Amino acid sequence: MVKQLPPIIQVGDVLLSSEILTEKFCCDLSVCKGACCVEGDAGAPVTLDEIAEIEDCLDEVWGDLSASAQAVIDKQGVAYTDQEGDLVTSIVRGKDCVFTFYDDLEGIHDCCLCALEKAYRKGTTRFCKPVSCALYPIRAKKIGEDLIGLNYNRWTVCKAAIEKGEALNLPLYQFLKDPLIRRFGEDWYHDLLEMVEELKRQEYL
Repeated sequence: MVKQLPPIIQVGDVLLSSEILTEKFCCDLSVCKGACCVEGDAGAPVTLDEIAEIEDCLDEVWGDLSASAQAVIDKQGVAYTDQEGDLVTSIVRGKDCVFTFYDDLEGIHDCCLCALEKAYRKGTTRFCKPVSCALYPIRAKKIGEDLIGLNYNRWTVCKAAIEKGEALNLPLYQFLKDPLIRRFGEDWYHDLLEMVEELKRQEYL
């Protein structure tokens, strides 16, 4: 019988919601068409270093941006401080990230895509996109001076991703392997996998 998993798991200086280990998830662009980039009331969280990287990419991505997005960037820059005091990417009409554009992708008509990621995949820039975008639906928050908290952000637009993840039996921490490594490093992810195996041995998973 599987035991009750503690709500918080610590790996190094990172506190993870146990849902990150138990919940299944796999993005399904054929259904959502990138809705997480255009829904919501604030942009994607960014760091000062990421803002500098994004500014360096502007010349390469400018042609993919809408006239409205270009106007927002001209007026307030690539980022702003939201109501919670966090730096986030600038948005258009209170919702769309300024770096979104629409195109067909692998048979998916009119899919919302990221101009920053497009340029990176073409090899014309070295910056892919904010790590907060890559980590979604995990949200990271600094806790005090030394800890980082990771939570699973549930959102109705990701219903298809949950269904696909369950069909594939793909846990969230596995689906987001590459972004987690990008954010915390190979050694940290290895420690996470060892923690998962230990929890399995103890019949928590």
